[in-house]
Amino acid sequence: MAESAPDAVPDAVPDSDPAAWIASLRRTPQQARSRARLARVLEAAEHILVEEGVESLTTTRIASEARVSVGSLYQYLPDRGAIIEALAAGYFAKLEAAMDALVEAAAAERWEDPVGVLVDAYAEIYRSEHGFRALWFGSGLTERTRAADREHKLRMADGIRRILLALKLAEDDEALARVCHAAILTADALAQEAFRRDTKGDTALLEEAKILLRGYLTDIAARYRLS
Repeated sequence: MAESAPDAVPDAVPDSDPAAWIASLRRTPQQARSRARLARVLEAAEHILVEEGVESLTTTRIASEARVSVGSLYQYLPDRGAIIEALAAGYFAKLEAAMDALVEAAAAERWEDPVGVLVDAYAEIYRSEHGFRALWFGSGLTERTRAADREHKLRMADGIRRILLALKLAEDDEALARVCHAAILTADALAQEAFRRDTKGDTALLEEAKILLRGYLTDIAARYRLS
């Protein structure tokens, strides 16, 4: 890999992102004390999600874990759907922050294996984000969360577009946005299956994903060389 792959990228993503969680709420707490309390509530929700599963994400259970009143929690998180949506927003923010860091790295370095860099970086996030896996592999995703995920994937695809431009592997046009979206959807499906099979990621399947995506990248680069 490039002057080696940016191994520090996943570590640059915060362990928790209460700001992203809070920003996703229908009602945002204004006072610092209220924001801190709500961040504690969401951290408690993530702990319950990881340890007990999405079925245990009830307002009563979370309020007990966070040591707050159910009434104060209801102001911002009235039900399980709102809790799931807030947690998902935090995970999306982490993944997008990692993509932004990779875009910066691509602009500063020369990567011999861009696909390897990207797959390895995101596999590491999947390994460390137990809450993300518990949420996505559970059965509690709401329609709002699924819609937010579709928008999230478009932003991730734009990150891939920016990386290809930084590496001078493509030219910016409408087709590039489309192929980057297809690449993200493919990579996401394969990554999810790899981590369903093994919490550390099925190594063989991740390697197959790299082979598939390298072939796609080669085809993309060839299109722009010929145009």
